[in-house]
Amino acid sequence: MATTRVVLITGTSSGIGLAAAVAAARAGHHVVATMRDTGRADALRAAAAEAGVAERVEVARLDVTDTASVTECLDAVLARHGRLDAVVNNAGAGYVGTVEQDGLDPVRATMEVNFFGVVDVTRAALPHLRASGGRVITVTSVGGVVGQPFNEAYCAAKFAVEGFMESLAPVAASVGVHVGVVEPGAVASEFIGNQGIDLPALLDAAGPYAPALKAYVDRTLAAFGQAQTPQEAAEPIVEALTAEHPPFRVQTSDRARAFVGTKLADLDGSVVQHLTGSWVA
Repeated sequence: MATTRVVLITGTSSGIGLAAAVAAARAGHHVVATMRDTGRADALRAAAAEAGVAERVEVARLDVTDTASVTECLDAVLARHGRLDAVVNNAGAGYVGTVEQDGLDPVRATMEVNFFGVVDVTRAALPHLRASGGRVITVTSVGGVVGQPFNEAYCAAKFAVEGFMESLAPVAASVGVHVGVVEPGAVASEFIGNQGIDLPALLDAAGPYAPALKAYVDRTLAAFGQAQTPQEAAEPIVEALTAEHPPFRVQTSDRARAFVGTKLADLDGSVVQHLTGSWVA
């Protein structure tokens, strides 16, 4: 293992994380595939076996919201392998709702997983990545660039991650660590299902926002019908791990690039507001 690059990926029980773990192993990395509940690792193990890379995929427990779990996992990786070459921050949780109806608790919970969890894993990994000249690749979202209706908490967390990583990147580069973000758009995975959304109950509880929420849900379900696969979304992650000079920011599809480009060219915000306003009309 001394000459094999060791990559830790969070949130690998399904979706992009699972696909990225298998793809990184196929690219020759030794992957420490982490998840909060290792009892959910069967799908990952089966996919790794089918790809012929089971020996390069090591399942480990890591709860990004628990600093003790983060420390324990990183310590174990260093004890077993003596090095850490890259971290892929992928673990995350979505939330659909609006703050007037739902209050602050869901906002805090969403920030805890999607922002503070990423910060904590990155903090713990940086000393080891300095030693190896490694990389931090964080899976954010087009929702980390473009704010989207009824995703206030999720987009706030992803915006925060983008700002954190963009600020950290030159600092980390000064000590030999590359920092970058990967921005998927709609991906056909278990991400929506994992939110446990009861759509009828959600609409019933939406009060005066119910018509806008219904329009948003209808539009979003249609968009996910045209989504890319987790395997397609994982390809840029592996490229970011292996490219000699990877960019700071990369999108996972042409649709994602066009969507993000709309925001980056929209100096006064009017184009984005017109676009996202049509989703709830």
